[in-house]
Amino acid sequence: MVATGRFPELSDYEVDANTGFMAPDVPLARLPAPWDAWEELLNDAQRRRLQIGDKPGLTEEERADSEAWRADARRLPLLPTDDLKSSLLLLRRAHVALGFLVHFYVHTLPPHEPVVIPESIGIPMLQVSHLLDMPPLLTYPDTALYNYAPIIERGARVPQPDNITSQTTFTGTTDEVEFFITSARIELRGVAALSIVKTTMDAVLAGDAHAVAVQLHRLAPIVHDLRALLASVRRGCDPSRYYNVVRPWLRGQDTGVRPWTFASLAEHGLPKPTELSGPSAGQSALVHLLDVFLGVEHTPRTPGERPFLARMRAYMPAPHRRFLDALATAPLPLRAFVTSADDAELTDAYNATILALKSFRDEHMVIVTLYIIQPARRARALAEAERAEEAARAQATARVAPIPALAQQLPLKGTGGTDIARFLKDTRDKTAQTVIVMA
Repeated sequence: MVATGRFPELSDYEVDANTGFMAPDVPLARLPAPWDAWEELLNDAQRRRLQIGDKPGLTEEERADSEAWRADARRLPLLPTDDLKSSLLLLRRAHVALGFLVHFYVHTLPPHEPVVIPESIGIPMLQVSHLLDMPPLLTYPDTALYNYAPIIERGARVPQPDNITSQTTFTGTTDEVEFFITSARIELRGVAALSIVKTTMDAVLAGDAHAVAVQLHRLAPIVHDLRALLASVRRGCDPSRYYNVVRPWLRGQDTGVRPWTFASLAEHGLPKPTELSGPSAGQSALVHLLDVFLGVEHTPRTPGERPFLARMRAYMPAPHRRFLDALATAPLPLRAFVTSADDAELTDAYNATILALKSFRDEHMVIVTLYIIQPARRARALAEAERAEEAARAQATARVAPIPALAQQLPLKGTGGTDIARFLKDTRDKTAQTVIVMA
């Protein structure tokens, strides 16, 4: 079967042949003079080692330090953003810096205080986000794609996976850097998948089943490499430190109970933002690329509900979203080609690639269990033990006031706001169901 059409040109969608979805030029580490105030405020937050507002055992000194920093943020002058339009590098760095500032402000607030993001950082963030067509908070591109630098300057044009670090972090810990850089390494290894996808689609359009099989046999090992890179996060990122120290900073609005309000929206003619989920691996265009290419469909459990991964596309750079849309409109999708070819070699090669992707998602479930589900259970058990101890102490001192029960345990949410265990199981199962069974 022969079809007509062409694979999307990478350069039309800010996708680079050498770095893939990552920025081909090393991102700016700091904005220039007109926006120094943002960078100084960010440096001050890191210098003070600000603490999460709902951290157990938060001291009065830590609480006062956070409030002093937030007061400085509120006093910051409203800086213009028009001149940022001159450079994509400037816009990306502005989104990174303002994203970290928004999260520092929100997550240092006391847990029962309303979340009102001040005009000084909220309005520029909304304006920059509008220019980039991205949500006004920290996203996966901010932490992984546009937040790297070489550890040692070797003059290499392409970033080397063993020689990159994060430019901006909340905690300055190696655990946070390793968490972000693991994603960057996966993105860099995924560059090889891009060229294979292009060659494969060209072979599909030519109706060459053998050539398609050859390319799929090349792709499966790369997907297995992605799984190994994901697993490697355990070498430099401790699960307990990630869960208790790093992860709380990454939460978006939909992982909590307090709505985020941006001050002075009406005065600046800006609409209320509707997407406020934190950074998530579901926002990686590379993962979506594999799903689109292989024909893995993630239908929701509830009819009419928008799939989580479909919603996460709003958090990608707009050109990357358009690239995925262009790929999805291929005149003859790969899975349809394999099914219609009725070729055992081709089907085996396709299924091997699907199973490699399933293996990647199996590993993702392992990582989430180690880094989120198990620490959450331990935190819950500790809270229950402390409550029981307090109840016993109250009884011993003849206090009659009841000790409040712990809130009913709700499904554990990822930083992107979804029921993480159910979501990962569903995506893994949908991937496995894509295997083609020959009659």
